[in-house]
Amino acid sequence: MLETIYNYLITVASKRYKSIIREVVKVELASGVVAKVRVVFVDNSFLDVYWSPSGRYSLHYERRHIDGTVYRHDNAPHEKHRHVRTFPKHFHRGSEDRVEESYLPEDPIDAVEHFLRFILGLIYTKQ
Repeated sequence: MLETIYNYLITVASKRYKSIIREVVKVELASGVVAKVRVVFVDNSFLDVYWSPSGRYSLHYERRHIDGTVYRHDNAPHEKHRHVRTFPKHFHRGSEDRVEESYLPEDPIDAVEHFLRFILGLIYTKQ
């Protein structure tokens, strides 16, 4: 499943969103195992996609160098986010401290597609 998610980003997403993507790279561990995939956008913002075999994930969109913001969907069960109705799923909207419900689709491919559309909207509205 991980290979499917990462291959989706490398092939389909980079073609479908080629107007906003500069490059897509695999980030590998010393063992050669792919740890995550990084998507670098035309404004030098980037998306790191991590999905573990156990189902843990993080879709982290970094814009701090542009406007100080960060956006991340993840399902790490942080105690401080227990108040979020979709716990352990949560969404960091613009900062590490602004946490709200995450309605990211359960299917990993759909989740990546959903977040890429969100990013597309940010890139075009913030230019």
